Amino acid sequence: MDNVNNIDFKDLWKKQSVSQPDMKDLLLRVSKFKKAALRSLWITNILLFVTSAFIIFIWMYYQPQFISTKIGIVFTILAMVVYMFVYNKLLAKYKDIDSTQTNQEYLQKLIFIKKKQQFLQTKMMSFYFIALTVGICLYMYEYASRMSALGAGLTYGITLLWMLFNWFYIRPKQIKKQQEKINSLIEKFEEVNNQLES
Repeated sequence: MDNVNNIDFKDLWKKQSVSQPDMKDLLLRVSKFKKAALRSLWITNILLFVTSAFIIFIWMYYQPQFISTKIGIVFTILAMVVYMFVYNKLLAKYKDIDSTQTNQEYLQKLIFIKKKQQFLQTKMMSFYFIALTVGICLYMYEYASRMSALGAGLTYGITLLWMLFNWFYIRPKQIKKQQEKINSLIEKFEEVNNQLES
């Protein structure tokens, strides 16, 4: 009974093996994150550029008559250009991540990227969707005005339903996926930094 009372729990706690996070694995995860982010950025740039070029081609080739159509095209292209401009500011931050940095530097860069992503996912994405919706609705007006009321209603209805589906289903899933990736990396680096400090 006396032996049980004399157990030094502090000493036992210090002797237990602590599982250290594997730095090679963590750096590999950061490298994969960086490559995936850069690939996503380039794909977005290419898609938005091609879409803008196609819209300009339609404007030049079909010569719309209504001013609303021209304003719609400008709104749509403006939405894409502004979004691309802000999104491309992350390019330098992704490229700055390299294997020569300290854990604290990794952590600071990941936190900065997370803040920029949140800005993109909230304010910029809201601006993008609103400007795009207004642009598309204005653009479609000239062609919808030549349709029957049913045809115009279906055209606008299907287009707006697709945009709502993107806004309320696809966008939140993408945001959640991006946040999970960066949050798990930040947590791992915080864990490593806390272990190094203790």
